[in-house]
Amino acid sequence: MSTELTRNFSIIAHIDHGKTTLSDRLMEMTSTVTMRESSAQQLDSMDLEREKGITIKSHPVAMEYKAKDGKTYKLNLLDTPGHVDFSYEVSRALAACEGAILMVDAAQGVEAQTVANLHLATEQNLLIIPVLNKIDLPAADVDKCKKQLEEILCIPAEDCIPASAKAGIGIEEILEAIVARVPAPVENPDKLLRCSVFDSLYDTYRGVVSYVRVFSGTVKKGQRVKLMATGKTYEVKEVGVFTPKMSARDILFAGDVGYVIANMKSASEVKVGDTMTDNTHPCPEALPGYKEIQPMVFSGIYPVDSSDYEALKLAMGKLQINDPAFTYASESSTALGFGFRCGFLGLLHMEIIQERLRREFDMDVISTYPSVIYNVTMTDGTERIIDNPTLFPDPQGIQEIREPVVNVYIMVPGEYIGDMMQLVLEKRGEVTNTETIDDSRVMLSCVLPLSEILVDFNDKLKSMTRGYGSMDYEHAGYRAAKMVKMDMLIAGDPVEAFSTIVHRDKAESYGRMLAGKLKEVIPSHLFVVAIQAAVGGKIVARESISAMRKNVTAKCYGGDITRKRKLLEKQKEGKKKMKMFGKVNIPQDAFIKVLKSGD
Repeated sequence: MSTELTRNFSIIAHIDHGKTTLSDRLMEMTSTVTMRESSAQQLDSMDLEREKGITIKSHPVAMEYKAKDGKTYKLNLLDTPGHVDFSYEVSRALAACEGAILMVDAAQGVEAQTVANLHLATEQNLLIIPVLNKIDLPAADVDKCKKQLEEILCIPAEDCIPASAKAGIGIEEILEAIVARVPAPVENPDKLLRCSVFDSLYDTYRGVVSYVRVFSGTVKKGQRVKLMATGKTYEVKEVGVFTPKMSARDILFAGDVGYVIANMKSASEVKVGDTMTDNTHPCPEALPGYKEIQPMVFSGIYPVDSSDYEALKLAMGKLQINDPAFTYASESSTALGFGFRCGFLGLLHMEIIQERLRREFDMDVISTYPSVIYNVTMTDGTERIIDNPTLFPDPQGIQEIREPVVNVYIMVPGEYIGDMMQLVLEKRGEVTNTETIDDSRVMLSCVLPLSEILVDFNDKLKSMTRGYGSMDYEHAGYRAAKMVKMDMLIAGDPVEAFSTIVHRDKAESYGRMLAGKLKEVIPSHLFVVAIQAAVGGKIVARESISAMRKNVTAKCYGGDITRKRKLLEKQKEGKKKMKMFGKVNIPQDAFIKVLKSGD
C-alpha cells in the first residue's frame, strides 16, 4: 500500500476523557477486532491499566478502513498515556504521527492536561482533529465546550466532531475526518532507512520488541540494522504490525508503524527516541528529538522480610527490562537491612512499580519517603548530585544547594482561587500568572518546588475544589534553596531510615509531625524514650514516650510513708541505670507504619 493511503495519528486528552474507549470503537468500526473478540480497554494489556482505568504504555494498532471515496486506507493509531509522569512517552509517540485527535469531555470541558497535550502536539506540527466526547451524558454542555475550544485552544468550533465513544456516536465521522484532514507521510528522497523507536518491551521468548515508525526506506527480516545512540548492530529476526496483537509481515515500508525484533538481549540496549538505520547504507544523521529519560523521584525500596532480598533483586531486574525509565541500585540501612535505591519518573510511576512488585512477583515491600535530586555546589567548587539523605554532605562545606522546580498549570472554578493561592504559598511556590478561561474557571500558572508537589498536592487540590480542579506540570530546571538534612534521634541515636532533606523553614513543622507519628508506633520501654528531630545538631522538635511504670508500692499496706519513698527512689535509680544501658527496640512494623503512611 502506498504512503498516499497511509494515515498516522494518535489520540490525546486529559485523563479519563475517553481515549481508550474511542480506540476500542475505531477498531470495531474498521473490523480490526470482531465484536466477539472485543473487550473494554482493548489496548490496555496490563491488569493494572484495566483496574486503574489509565493507560501506562503506548499501544499502536494498524487498521484498514474503506472510506466513502471507495479507497482503502491504512490507519495507524497510537494510543498514548494521559498522565504527566509519562509525558516523554507521549512526545515520542506524537513524533511518529502526522495528526492527532484531541478529545475533550463534553461534561468536564477543557482541563489542564488538555492544554499541555495540545502544546506537545503543536510542537510536533501535527494536524489537530477536535472531538467532543460523552455528548450523551446529561451533564454535557456542547456549546460551552465549543466556546472553550475557541477561546482557550484557538480551535475553530466548526472543526469539532460531537461524539460518544461509549455509545458509538460520531465514530464514522471521526474516521472520515482522519482520512480527509490528516496528511499522508512524506518519505525522504534518498530512501535510506530511518526508523524512530518510540517504545519497547521485553518478551521472554523473543527478546526485545522495538516499537518503530518507519520514516523512509524499508526494513525486513535478515537485514542488519544499527542503533545510532549506541552504535551497535543487530540482525532483524522479525518485523510486523499490531492488529492489536503482533502480526508478522515480510517487510515494513515508509509510513508504517509496527515492530522490529532483533537479537537484543535486554531493553537497556534500545532507548526510546533512538534512530534505527541500515548498517550497510546508514543515514547521515539521526532523527531529531532523542534524549535520555532521567528519573525525577527517588525512594528506597526494601523487602519486609530480609530473606527476600535476592528475590526482590530478580524482580526489579525483570521490571527494568520492560520499563527502561525505572532505575535501581543496591543500598543498605541499619534499620531496614539490604534494599534498593530506585529512580522513577514521578509518583504515579513509583506507585505502579510498587504495585507490580506486589502483584506480579508477590513481593511485600517498604518504601522510604520519596525524595528528589538536589544539585550541591561545594566550597571547593565541586558539584555533587544528592538523591539520598544519607549522602548529604557536611553543611560546612556547602556553598549552594539547588532543588528541582516545576511549572504547574492549575485549572479551578473561580470561587476557589483564594484557597489555591494559599495552598501554593504553603508549598513554597509563587503564582506567576492568572488567566480567566470562561465565566466559571480560572487558570493559574505557578512555579513550585518538585519536592512539595510529590506527596499530597494533587489530593489537596481535589479536596479543596470538590474534584473540579485539575493540574499539569512540566520540569523547569533548578533553583537555589535553603535545604537542610533533618535527622530523627531516638534515645539520642540517629535512625537513618527517617532522615529527610527539608527546607529550613519547614524543618520544625515536619519534625514535629514525624515525631508525633513515631510516638504512636514505638512501644513503651522501662525508661523515658526521647524522640527528637535535629538539624545540624540543633533540636527542632521533641516528643517523649513515657516509661512503663510498675507499681512498686502495691505491696505496702499502711505503715510509714518512708518505706514507700524508699521503694520509689530505688525504682528511679533503676530507671536511670536502664536509660544509660538500655537500647530502644524499634519494631519492624513501626518502620512500615510510618513509611507506608505516605507523608
